Amino acid sequence: MSSHERASDVAKDRVVMKKFRFPKGRVLFRKKGLQYKNIIEETMPGILIEDNCESIGGKREMAVTGVNPERKTKIKSIMVKEFAGIDRLPDDLDKLLKYKNYRTA
Repeated sequence: MSSHERASDVAKDRVVMKKFRFPKGRVLFRKKGLQYKNIIEETMPGILIEDNCESIGGKREMAVTGVNPERKTKIKSIMVKEFAGIDRLPDDLDKLLKYKNYRTA
């Protein structure tokens, strides 16, 4: 998911992703009036990786927080420390499904 709300800005995200060899796939973004939770509930990803939103209010600001609780149980939610990147996450999907969130202390 992109933080951008305009298709022209999302196109720039696609260029960056291609440059850094991200796997091909859709780039989702919030259209006017939608929230991240709407995208999550519509697409129901098996795994959702997002940062802890520490600089904007923490866990309550995370996209997964607003997802319907019943639907949320069907999503493996992985929280990473803000600005820490995803390099430490396993590449293997089976290992990623078993991954424990980072520890803050």
